[in-house]
Amino acid sequence: MRLSTRQAAERVGVSRNTLLRWFREGRVQDVRRDRNGWRFFAQEDVARIKDYAERQSPPPAHPGGGAGQNPMVAG
Repeated sequence: MRLSTRQAAERVGVSRNTLLRWFREGRVQDVRRDRNGWRFFAQEDVARIKDYAERQSPPPAHPGGGAGQNPMVAG
């Protein structure tokens, strides 16, 4: 299956601009291009980039700050 940059970005969970910036900055290895110079993504490319994206993002915060107390509420 061949995906466009937009489709790959959606599957990775980032914007198209973020994905293109990662390529420009050398954060992730670029993908193959067709004869017109357009990038196309295989499933393996998406998986590789998604692994990178997951390492860049902190885990989601748990409600309540994780300690069972809300620091915004006096108690």
